Amino acid sequence: MDFSHSAKARDYLQRTQAFMNDKVLPAEEQYYQALSTSADHNDWQQPAIVEELKAQARSEGLWNMFLPCEEWGAGLTNAEYAPIAEANGWSLMAPEVFNCNAPDTGNSEVLWKYGSEEQKEQWLKPLLAGEIRSAFCMTEPDVASSDATNMEATCIVEGDEIVLNGRKWWSSGIGHPNCKFAIFMGISNPDADRHHRHAMVLVPLDTPGIKIERMLSVMGDYDAPFGHGEVSFTDVRLPLSAFIGGPGRGFEIAQGRLGPGRIHHCMRLIGSAEKALKLLCERGMTRTAFGKPLVKLNGNPDVIANARIGIEQARLLTLKAAWLMDTKGIMGAMSEVSQIKVVAPNVAQQIIDAAIQIHGGGGLSDDFPLTRMLAMARVLRLADGPDEVHRGLIAKFELMKYRHLAQKKG
Repeated sequence: MDFSHSAKARDYLQRTQAFMNDKVLPAEEQYYQALSTSADHNDWQQPAIVEELKAQARSEGLWNMFLPCEEWGAGLTNAEYAPIAEANGWSLMAPEVFNCNAPDTGNSEVLWKYGSEEQKEQWLKPLLAGEIRSAFCMTEPDVASSDATNMEATCIVEGDEIVLNGRKWWSSGIGHPNCKFAIFMGISNPDADRHHRHAMVLVPLDTPGIKIERMLSVMGDYDAPFGHGEVSFTDVRLPLSAFIGGPGRGFEIAQGRLGPGRIHHCMRLIGSAEKALKLLCERGMTRTAFGKPLVKLNGNPDVIANARIGIEQARLLTLKAAWLMDTKGIMGAMSEVSQIKVVAPNVAQQIIDAAIQIHGGGGLSDDFPLTRMLAMARVLRLADGPDEVHRGLIAKFELMKYRHLAQKKG
C-alpha cells in the first residue's frame, strides 16, 4: 500500500485546502447567522453565501470530487478523494459548497451505477449541477432498523404502477428547500429470500401521498437547512420506470451505496478531529490556571498525545479501507469499512469532547464550533449502522479464519 498522493490528487487537495482557508472557513459565521433566523422547516432558506461559494467552487473545478467517473465527476479514486474529504471535515458547510454532501453523494452513485438514462437525465444531471438536493428514505420508526431486513414499508407493483406505503424517519436532507426527490427503499417481493425482497424507488417529493409528518431534532438542534424528517407514504403511485435497477435489487444497491459513503464520513470526521485538536492546543496554550498553561495541567499532555495517536491510527485505517475499495471492491473491504465506521466517530467524539473540556463553559456555547462537531460525531456512531452491528460483522470475518477448527471439532 502506498498512501502518497498522486499528482492529480495532490492538485485537487492543494486547491481544496486553499479554497477552505480563503473562502469557506471565513464564511462560517455569516452562514450560521443566516440559519439562526430560520423557524420551522417550512421557512428554512438556503443561506445566500452557500450559493455564492458553490458557484465559485464549481468555476474552479472543485466540484463533484467524490464521484470516480470523469464524465460526471472528478474521476478520483476512493484513496485519492479521502484526503480531500478530510479537508472538507474542517467545516460542516464545506461538503455542500463542493457538491460533495450526503445523502446526495450516495444517491448520485446509485443513479450513476444503476439508474436508467431517463433517471440520469431528469434527476442525476441537476443533482450533480448543484441545482437540487435529495433525501434517502430507509430507516423506519416502528422496527429496529439496524437490521435492514426488518423493513416493513412496501413498494408493490399493481398493474403498470408501483404503490408505496410506509413510514420512514431520519430521512436526512428532507427539510432542505432545494430537496426535490428521495430514494425510497421498501419490500417489492415479499415472498423472496430476505436479501432479494427489497427495491429502491426514485420518488419526486411532489407526488401525492407523501407527507413530512415532523422534523426530528438532533441533540436539541434541527440541523437547518438540511433536517431529518419523519415521512409518511400513503398509496404513493409511480410508474414502473421509477424502480432503480428493478425489483429485488435493493440490498445489492445499498451495499454499493454505503461503502464509499462510509469512507467519506470517516475522513470528514478525521478532519473534524484535527480541527478540534488544533482548537484544544490553541486554547490550552493561551489560557492559564493555577500558574500554568492549561496544556500542562493534570493529565492534559496525555490527552493531547492520545488525540494525535488516535487521529493517525484512524487516518491510516481509513486510507487502507479506501485502497481496498479501489483494488478489491466492497466485498474485499467489508471488514475494514466496518472497522473505520467504529473507530473514526469514536476517536472524533473523544477529541472533540476533550476540546470542549479545555474551553470550559465557552466550549458548550455556539461561540465555538465544537458542539455542532460533537453532535455530528455522535450521530455517525448510529448513521449507516450502529457500532454494535459493525463490531459484529468484524468479528464474523475474523472468526471465518478459524472455521476449520469448528469443522474439525464437528
